[in-house]
Amino acid sequence: MSTTLDRRVPPLGGFNATVISLEIRRMLRNRRTLMLSMVIPTVFFLAFGSITGDGASTLVSMAVYGAVLATTSGGATVSIERAAGWSRQLRTTPLAPPAYIAVKMATSLVLSAAAVGVVYLVAAATGKATMPVWTWIVTGVAAWLGSLLFTAFGLFVGYLMPSENVMQVIGFVLMLFSFAGGLFLPLTLFSPALRTAAAFTPMWGLNGLVHYPLTGGSFDWFWVLNLAAWLVVFTAGAAWRFSRDTARV
Repeated sequence: MSTTLDRRVPPLGGFNATVISLEIRRMLRNRRTLMLSMVIPTVFFLAFGSITGDGASTLVSMAVYGAVLATTSGGATVSIERAAGWSRQLRTTPLAPPAYIAVKMATSLVLSAAAVGVVYLVAAATGKATMPVWTWIVTGVAAWLGSLLFTAFGLFVGYLMPSENVMQVIGFVLMLFSFAGGLFLPLTLFSPALRTAAAFTPMWGLNGLVHYPLTGGSFDWFWVLNLAAWLVVFTAGAAWRFSRDTARV
């Protein structure tokens, strides 16, 4: 007589509240990431908000940068997990690659919300930014949710690189993305060729969407397409690397 042992696939591939709560607790113990994602954007806002004379625009840009830094760092922690052998442990569980990425995205939203909230609270307390109430809400929520794209980016890079190099590379790449996408410098300062190239960078769509409540004018649906396309690219890349990495057992 033969016995077949089948591992049941859980609903949603293993995506559940228990896994998310465990990931949140692990993430909140990383004090370095917490401080960088909240302190750096706040300092940049206080330093450059008065210089540019456009506190609202600077506030939104720094909120996006803080949210992106938070979600990317949250995703990139996978490089540390790999070094500790956590990826091999995951291979023994029924957790599916898309579900694991979804868990990382959900937990990164917690840190992203804190990053956006701190910058906005400082701006409100100091009076360095003036906007209608609805604009505060809409831009904050847009920066928060839009930063999900960079959780997938962090996961992708975290699976590509060793833990000792990943944060340095991510910090540099995010800085390039921010300049190229018009987050730090207005796109009007770019040449026509650079403005065209900027539309194909990962930060461009998010930057346009979050600033739209401030700038007004005609809505550009290519912002949404840009955001969706890069989300597909980074998520597919992260799922591919996760599958290859967990197969090495």
